[in-house]
Amino acid sequence: MDLAALLAARGGERYELHARHLNPQLPRMLHTIGFDKTYERAEGAYFYDAEGNDYLDMLAGFGIFALGRHHPVVRDAVQQVMDLDLPDLTRFDCPPLPGLLAEELLALTPGMDRVFFGNSGTEAVETALKFARYATGKKRILFCDHAFHGLTTGSLSVNGEAGFRKGFDPLLPDTAIALGDLAALQRELRKGDVAALIVEPIQGKGVHAAPPGWLAAAQALLHEQKALLICDEVQTGIGRTGAFFAYQDEPGVQPDLVCAAKALSGGYVPIGATLGKNWIFEKVYSSMDRVLVHSASFGSNAQAMAAGLATLKVMKDERVVENARVVGELFRSRLAALGEKYEMLAEVRGRGLMIGIEFGRPKSLKLRTGWTALQAARKGLFAQMVVVPLLQRHRILTQVSGDHLEVIKLIPPLIITEREVDRFVDAFCDVMDDAHRGSGLMWDFGKTLVRQAVGNR
Repeated sequence: MDLAALLAARGGERYELHARHLNPQLPRMLHTIGFDKTYERAEGAYFYDAEGNDYLDMLAGFGIFALGRHHPVVRDAVQQVMDLDLPDLTRFDCPPLPGLLAEELLALTPGMDRVFFGNSGTEAVETALKFARYATGKKRILFCDHAFHGLTTGSLSVNGEAGFRKGFDPLLPDTAIALGDLAALQRELRKGDVAALIVEPIQGKGVHAAPPGWLAAAQALLHEQKALLICDEVQTGIGRTGAFFAYQDEPGVQPDLVCAAKALSGGYVPIGATLGKNWIFEKVYSSMDRVLVHSASFGSNAQAMAAGLATLKVMKDERVVENARVVGELFRSRLAALGEKYEMLAEVRGRGLMIGIEFGRPKSLKLRTGWTALQAARKGLFAQMVVVPLLQRHRILTQVSGDHLEVIKLIPPLIITEREVDRFVDAFCDVMDDAHRGSGLMWDFGKTLVRQAVGNR
């Protein structure tokens, strides 16, 4: 099979192929917002088109490419494991690579004792939900408003966005509370049927962190009622926030279960990991009769384990977590300083290289008129108006942080430097200058979005 020849012959049909055979709305959406680019290759924090133009990646595949694209150490590890012709996934042996990766992960996660390896973030969450319900003998899971934990049925049950849940009922027993609301947590725990609270230390939607001290207080309340704390670190973990796991920056917090995925893959082979306390694993796997009570067909496969080991090695050797902390602080401070210049820039928040830029209602009459028109058509259009010229004019790929949100989320590769920060800040200023002039490409595109939003109602 000549894959390069196949791509050369048929690669130009990419959008048509998706429209015919896959999700029909994806190409439609990309065409509508002008994101229908054709990228030919990628390296580090950049994509490149056929003309050799570079595009700065501020999405990292929704957090997967923490080390950037095609890191040579991870690529080499995956190639090595394929060349070794290992007897992988025999089902009746104990191969060394899963044990070695678990050992490395647990060394970075004091208080955790064991690991289950699956294939994705949603599988890691499903594992945690199952383990929590079995270990506690209770059925109900608490989650936070606006949470995102995955889209399979169990993880969907703890998804705080109604749009994802609609039409897929009935789901697991669950109850939503507000992030930071201890009184609501206490009310639900008094009912005696809560197995666990699952929470993102920093929510991906909107980039909202748990209030200082709340996780520790929630943990204490949960443990009083023999319920568990699950930290979903699928996006925040593996260095994203400037700590290996985000909860590790919260004094006194020691979860019972931790979910990880995305960045652990090194961008090559899907992997999910659920880390937990020894007593939980021993309760789930309580006898030889229950040895396969929870498993995954491709979990612990050699390629994924090699990619994970290589990722952790690069994280250590290249001090990636420290870079995320230092560059992230620089990035946020540079952006926050722009609040004095741009009245629609309401807040810059986040931790490490997980940054939210929120826009709000301007004070001046001229800008309020355009802002009000956009809000009337559809909340979130202004943020989209920033995202589009960042790509079209400055070749920087970003995302709006959630439906109906005026927030841009930046989750770039953790290897970026001050050079990439400078490029983004300069581009952002150019786009915001255009917005504050109330004219140009940005507002022309905004009028198009308004017409489409009204027409789709």
